[in-house]
Amino acid sequence: MKNIDRQGLFITLIMGLIAGWLASFIVGGGGLIRYIIWGVLGAFVGSFVLPLLGVKLNLGHPIATQIAVATIGAILLVLIVRLIA
Repeated sequence: MKNIDRQGLFITLIMGLIAGWLASFIVGGGGLIRYIIWGVLGAFVGSFVLPLLGVKLNLGHPIATQIAVATIGAILLVLIVRLIA
């Protein structure tokens, strides 16, 4: 636990929370823990899928761009999970 940057972890969780909350407006769902999980996992999915599709977001601020990418990833992830389940 000593090597983990606590501030970086906190920022990641907050950005995941925001991204998951934004994604919930489009695909539904709720709950603080779900928002964080979908948002953080969505960040990985979005940062992998968007470059494959040739999509490069530039919203003028790196944090806004990261939140948008995580939100898009969370939406994709929720939709995929719903198709499977």
